[in-house]
Amino acid sequence: MINGFDLDDFVTRTLAEDLGVGGDVTSAATIPADARFTATMNCREEIVVAGIDLAKAFFRRIDPEVTISLEIEDGAKAATGTVLMRLEGKARAMLTAERSALNTLQHLSGIATLTDRYVDAIKGTGATLLDTRKTIPGLRLLEKYAARMGGAMNHRLRLDDGLLIKDNHVAVNGSVGAAVARAKAAASGLQVQVEVDSLDQIEPALMAGAERLLLDNMAPPMLREAVRRVAGRVPLEASGGVNLETIRPIAETGVDFISVGRITQSAPAVDIGLDFSLT
Repeated sequence: MINGFDLDDFVTRTLAEDLGVGGDVTSAATIPADARFTATMNCREEIVVAGIDLAKAFFRRIDPEVTISLEIEDGAKAATGTVLMRLEGKARAMLTAERSALNTLQHLSGIATLTDRYVDAIKGTGATLLDTRKTIPGLRLLEKYAARMGGAMNHRLRLDDGLLIKDNHVAVNGSVGAAVARAKAAASGLQVQVEVDSLDQIEPALMAGAERLLLDNMAPPMLREAVRRVAGRVPLEASGGVNLETIRPIAETGVDFISVGRITQSAPAVDIGLDFSLT
């Protein structure tokens, strides 16, 4: 489902965190071992779904014989009240897996839902929404997957899969041009992107061989001037201070990409519930 992601390991670690040494002592003490539940997982607000197969995996791990019917796929929009999943199986197992399944699905669907709002805000401008490396440690693959489900394009996954010169790299080298020249001399085979925060850094960066510019914290008038000066020579990405109120004016300046850390860093979990009944 997600390249490089170990689902079995994730399920094992997440359940171990929740179960501790003694397991679900409440369900063991109050639910008969032979009791069975049917359940429906419902969204209680309008969402974009991400992580439905992960949620399924938690129930399957605790009760391999559980019957599960997925009613929706990742990336789909679901109206309030939509049934996302139907289950039938051991009552204890469902209660044990419930929180891990919901936590995962609520968090990832929250990212996908917020991402979709940003994508909708720039529709028709020609700009593409990018995510960033502002993710919860250990969850980057999942969070970037959720951003894709919401309609964003993934930016760098790790430090080794993209060469991005930022302000501190520039400070050590003394200038944008010197930093880019040094990066080009390293012959890494990676595209050289450099962050610029003023218009007078653009030409030195391009002359030194920059293949993409990150226009950092520039207001729309400055972004429009940067687009005019670059004139299509390299792709332009805008970042910094981007939110749902500012992203449309930024996109309308003509930049190619807009990177937004908020979609992974600040997305609220969506409201999804699991309703049980005895069979």
